This record gives sequence, C-alpha cells and structure tokens, in this order.
Amino acid sequence: MPSDLAKKKAAKKKEAAKARQRPKRNEDEEGGLEEKCEQTNGTENLEVDEMTKELEEFELKKAAARAVTGVLSSHPNSTDVHIINLSLTFHGQELLTDTRLELNSGRRYGLIGLNGVGKSMLLSAIGKREVPIPDHIDIYHLTREMPPTDKTALHCVMEVDKERNMLEKEAERLAHEDGKFCMLWFYPLDEVVARLRLKSLITQTSRYSHIYNANVSCRALFIRPFMLLLDEPTNHLDLDACVWLEEELRSFKRILVLISHSQDFLNGVCTNIIHMHNRKLKYYTGNYDQYIKTRMELEENQMKRFNWEQDQISHMKNYIARFGHGSAKLARQAQSKEKTLQKMMSSGLTERVTNDKTLSFYFPSCGKIPPPVIMVQNVSFKYSVDGPMIYTNIEFGIDLDTRVALVGPNGAGKSTLLKLLTGEILPTDGMIRKNSHVKIGRYHQHLQEQLELDLSPLEYMMKCYPEIKEKEEMRKIIGRYGLTGKQQVSPIRNLSDGQKCRVCLAWLAWQNPHLLFLDEPTNHLDIETIDALADAINDFEGGMMLVSHDFRLIQQVAQEIWVCEKQTITKWKGDILAYKEHLKSKLVREESLSKKA
Repeated sequence: MPSDLAKKKAAKKKEAAKARQRPKRNEDEEGGLEEKCEQTNGTENLEVDEMTKELEEFELKKAAARAVTGVLSSHPNSTDVHIINLSLTFHGQELLTDTRLELNSGRRYGLIGLNGVGKSMLLSAIGKREVPIPDHIDIYHLTREMPPTDKTALHCVMEVDKERNMLEKEAERLAHEDGKFCMLWFYPLDEVVARLRLKSLITQTSRYSHIYNANVSCRALFIRPFMLLLDEPTNHLDLDACVWLEEELRSFKRILVLISHSQDFLNGVCTNIIHMHNRKLKYYTGNYDQYIKTRMELEENQMKRFNWEQDQISHMKNYIARFGHGSAKLARQAQSKEKTLQKMMSSGLTERVTNDKTLSFYFPSCGKIPPPVIMVQNVSFKYSVDGPMIYTNIEFGIDLDTRVALVGPNGAGKSTLLKLLTGEILPTDGMIRKNSHVKIGRYHQHLQEQLELDLSPLEYMMKCYPEIKEKEEMRKIIGRYGLTGKQQVSPIRNLSDGQKCRVCLAWLAWQNPHLLFLDEPTNHLDIETIDALADAINDFEGGMMLVSHDFRLIQQVAQEIWVCEKQTITKWKGDILAYKEHLKSKLVREESLSKKA
C-alpha cells in the first residue's frame, strides 16, 4: 500500500502536469480577471455597509424598547454626575428600580454583574443621554467593534475627532490670510503616534476582527472625552494589547466606566466597582479584589444581623404567645415586647443575603482514543502565494491530556493554527495526521453569527440535536449553561451577548468532542460563567487548546504556554503571570526607546 506522503507527491505531479497543459491567458482575460476582482471588492464593501446598517437599526430598535427615568441631584455645572430615582426597563422588564447613579470625576469604575442584568443597556442609556447628564460633559461610548475597512489604525484614530477636522478646515482658511496662524491649529501627529505606541497597528488595516477594538480603543483614548464608556474593550485584543490598554487607562483622569469580565484587567484599571444586582447599583471602593473582600465582610455582617433579628423576633413571639393572657405583670411585659416587635417591623428588618446563581457547566464524557491523536509534521502555511509565511516547519503532537494556551501578538497565527488542526484550511507544505476517530469541537469568535436569531434557544437546540425528542430533557441541558425560564423560549435576538455565548457553549458541548479548541471563549461572558467554564474544562476528559486574552482563565486551565511568534511556536518556560510581567517590561523598554527617538 502506498503511504500518504507518496499519494500526496503523486497528486502534486498530476497537478503540475495539468498546469503545463493549460494555455496561457491573454491580456484580455487578465484584464477581465482584474475587473472581476474589483467587482468582488465592491460586493464585499456593499455587504459590510448592509451589515453596519442592520446593526445600527438594531441599536435603534433597542433604544425604542428602552425606558429610562431619573433626576439629576448634582449641581448642573459640576464635573460629578449624581442621579437619583433611576429606573430602567427594557421590553417591560425592570432592570433597575429606584436606584442611584454616582459618577465622580477622577474615578475609574468597573461595572459588573451577571449576564442579562442590563449592564450594556445602562451604558447605552448613559451614552445616548437618556439620563439627565449636563451638556458640558462630553461622552464617548464604545459599543461594538468597528466595521471592517481598509483604513489604517492611525486613520481611524485621526478621523474620529470632529474638532480636529474642523480645526484643519479653519487652518486652510487662515493659511490664505496669514501663514503664521497655520501651525497653531494642528495637533502634533508625531506625538500622537508615539503616545499610542501602535507599532504593529499603525500600518495595518481593520479588515481583521482582532484589530477592530484596538482601533476603537485608540480613537477613544485620543479624543480624551470627559466621560468614557467602554463595553468589553479587551474583546479581540491579544495579551500584548491588553497590557498596553491597561497601562493607558490607568492614567485616565476623568470619568471612566467600563464593563469587563477580566478580573486581572479590572484589578489593574479600576478605582471603584459598581455591582448591578437585584435591580440596584451597589458601590464599592477599590479594585476587583478589594470589592470581593469588602463584599464578603459586608455580607457576613448582614447575615449576623439577620440571624440576630430573627432570633429576637422568634423569642418575642413565643413570649407573647405564652404570657399574653397570664397574670397582670406578665401580660404587661408581653404587651411591651409586642410594641418592641412592632417598632422593629416598622423600622425595617435586615434582608437575607441572596447569592448569585452558581453555574455548573458540563462537557460529556468523550471516551478514550490511543495517542497520538494529532501529529503536525514540518507544516508551513501562508494564505496566498505572494503572502507572508505564517508558520515555517512547525512540529508538535496533541493528545487527550493536552492542556495548552496559545499566546502571542495578533496576526501571529493563533486562530490560523486552530483552523489548520480542524482541517478548515490546508497547510502549504508538510502534513497533519489525525486519528480517524477523533472529534474536534471548535469555539471561535464568530460562532454567534451562526445562531438563528428568530428561534429560541430551546428550538435551536432541538433543531441541532433531533435525537433528543423530549423538550424537558433539552430544557435541563440548556439550564446547565445558565439559561432558565423565559430565556429558554425567548427569541435568541432578545438575549444579551453573554447569553448567546452560553447557547453556543451548550451547542458545542453536546457535539461530544475529544478535543476542545477554544478561541476567545470568554468574550461577553460574566465572571461567574468564566469560573464555571474553567471548572468544566478541568473536569473534561479530553484535550484542550485555548486562545484567550483572560490571564486568569489561562492560569486556571492551562498546563503549558505556547508562544506563537516569528513563524514558529515555542514553549514558555514560566507561567502566564511571568509572561505578563515579560510583556510589561517589553512595553517599558519600547516606551523608553520611543522617548529617546
């Protein structure tokens, strides 16, 4: 029997022979091909415009379904924003009820809470000034990724500043009157470029998802608004960019409100935490770790107070029941205790502490298959004939006990490697051997786009897995991933981004894979869900390869760190925290070099 390598060589010889037999294209054909390419690019741009328009229409529909009330209690000329009696509803569902919003100048707030409680909805209401915010406070709201474009990061940064565009036009007018005024109106571009330190992003276009949020974040930082609202700013960023963004936001001196589910990022940036819970906003001083410590202490004291009050109430009720109709002396004492009890009830009792719902994700047993499961032998890859090499002669193996995190700069090929291993793309050279029985489950950044938005999670899962006949059984499966009650039967389009991610995880788990390839699985997930995912990965019997910007998740689940860089893969000798320190020191070196230059 001929080997796979011999078959491959024979196939290459046949293709070369056919290529020699083909007649050369004339100039007219080549011209037609160029015309066709232009038409294709035009079609792509049209599709992007349509998608952008659909997203904008969807945002308008959400705004129409949202109702917000509140009263400004701070001074109209103050730089602080205090709003009382704040209520927020969406499609008739109460997200906030009679609470207060306090945003003070110089503070950096982390807004946290479970998926679906309304964090993004609150930021949208603030960003669109549906709450009474003074006009002198300008707001920039990062809501979602930028649409794909051929513009570089520098262009994206510069074009967003309306004031700059206005000043440039004014400078052109003044240049005709008196040339000396011209230089007074321009921003120092070299200083902007140096401050942003976007060496790799300055010349790159935004046609790739990993650069979207980098561009938007840079635009936001360049404008320096008085109030900056960031909704998941680290999504699609690599670890280098996350470290850079963290350092930049730490120096923000005005009002910053950010939603992030990365504990490490919240610890590095935030001075205060706002917890959205039970339709109220609760405020804590300090970063995320300090919030956890303070909240535990407060809840412990609250439960002590609650238990003491319940004991007192129980004791007084028993006394009143026993001696209320006894002798005159005991009856008077019983009446006194009854009055004390009424005062306690009227003044308000301490509420029992209600903990957030705990999730328990589950990846079904996949069984055993003999190693090696996947062998990568001398693989090289590039996307096009004239394109740069992404990988050159890489070799490694993957088994069911593999627990690897892929790190490295954007564009180095982390997602590309997962696509090569699943067979979505083929290597330019070399061979990838896979066990014939292996099943691979790949979670990627755009899996949500495959969901049928008009179906409910229950209907969608029943459609994907018709072998499960009973709805109640499917309800139990979906319920394990944090979707309960009305969420299971509501249209997927009405769910939050985090809840849509949970539908994707449920769909992935019930494919029963031997290997999990997870590409940015924490995007839009809340902290509790990320912890549940980490526990499920650790209990999983199969292998796992992870691409993530969440340092904490990597620390929880990865046994090895592989760095994808310079067309190869190398094993990092330390843990992920040591890698972060390496990135920080690298950033400091680059900053000092840029200052010298």
